[in-house]
Amino acid sequence: MNLQTQHLSRSLQTLEASIQALTQAEPNSIEFEIYRCAAIKGFELTLEVCGKLLRKALKAYGGSPKEIDALSYKDVFRQSAKHGLFPTELVERWYHYRDNRNNTAHDYGVAFTQETLSLLPAYIQDVQTIITSLNERFSQE
Repeated sequence: MNLQTQHLSRSLQTLEASIQALTQAEPNSIEFEIYRCAAIKGFELTLEVCGKLLRKALKAYGGSPKEIDALSYKDVFRQSAKHGLFPTELVERWYHYRDNRNNTAHDYGVAFTQETLSLLPAYIQDVQTIITSLNERFSQE
């Protein structure tokens, strides 16, 4: 199976660049708001792309593609850890990331945004873990 991770890698780079620009922007400026929004959207995008890639990867382990497509987001991560696509201790963090992402659709307050931004350093490392694992398991030979 050939699994492409370039889009995820590029999305992660964009997220990192948004965070870097945010740290350099003057607080309360328009630029600060733009980069903060970009970081939150980058988080949401990379989270969705991770889920889709893991869903594709799970199909290599058998089972009905329809059943895999019907798995909940949390089940996708649970099954991915079960198949060794990333360490099982990361599953709970990914659940937390997903729960946080679900809340971003409903809560745009500054406190909530700060909570999301505080997750990003660990999140970036966890996304990189998934990229590395998928590249190792599904390399394009």
